[in-house]
Amino acid sequence: MSKSHSTTATRGNERWSQQVTRSSHSLDLERGVFSQEDPRDIARSLKESAERSERRKADPYRSAMSMLTFYVNRAGSQLSDSQRQRLEQAKDELREIYGRPRKDGKSKS
Repeated sequence: MSKSHSTTATRGNERWSQQVTRSSHSLDLERGVFSQEDPRDIARSLKESAERSERRKADPYRSAMSMLTFYVNRAGSQLSDSQRQRLEQAKDELREIYGRPRKDGKSKS
């Protein structure tokens, strides 16, 4: 009989995503960064964390975007529509800060 993998816990009551967030060596994030109201502030904070980190394995843009995407995916259906929209806008702000094209097609000058 094969072992079944638990999708609810890895150690005690801690989910794998909680462990990754708590013990990740990729970025030291500002507390409450994902709950900020302004998408640009979220992007700036992620940028600063990524550029300050000496432990990241990728370039700062990729590290910041990966952490934002991880948070959105981890939160899943727990995010309200407005929170999800704000975090998706933060991705575009992050792209703009790093001189990458925005997915929303808008260009801020």
